[in-house]
Amino acid sequence: MEPMSVSADKKAIRQKAFKLIREYSFQFGDFTLSSGERSTYYLDMKATLFRPDAVAPLADLVLDRISGLKAAYIGGMELGAVPLISPIVMRAMSRGKRLPGFFVRKEKKKHGTRRLIEGVVPGELRGKNVVILDDVTTTGESVMHAVSAVQEEGANVVLVLSIVDREAGADALFKKAGIPFDSLFRASAFLPS
Repeated sequence: MEPMSVSADKKAIRQKAFKLIREYSFQFGDFTLSSGERSTYYLDMKATLFRPDAVAPLADLVLDRISGLKAAYIGGMELGAVPLISPIVMRAMSRGKRLPGFFVRKEKKKHGTRRLIEGVVPGELRGKNVVILDDVTTTGESVMHAVSAVQEEGANVVLVLSIVDREAGADALFKKAGIPFDSLFRASAFLPS
């Protein structure tokens, strides 16, 4: 038997991640999204991101997507990006790349350091290229909070990367802001045709 080609291996990783997201994260019904909009489906990505069989392929897909960006850090909004940041930084190290992570709080901590960005020391992001990760992107408004926070620290956002884009305006929002945006998957691929 011949060894699996690199592209076949990447395709298998992508298919595995897709299957796990569809199986564990998609729910159908009547839902109100964080944007206030109504939807006939909901993506609870935490149900996938906390599965040990899902974090490795998702981390690999993220690392493959950002490999040519010369990103020095990867981070995102609290809760949405947090479950995947640690596996990504660990997976990056196993590939020989140092890629520290961080997360952005929804609001500044009211005690201790009173910081908005956690995982890095003050000033550490200044002048650095960062990728902002999101689990599910709808309009992009919530992840824009993370973008603004790191830009205020002097970081350069080289990409906002969503695991699943609901295709509800995030791409237009980031295009207007001059920030590259991409997703590993589009929600429409999971929906019945």
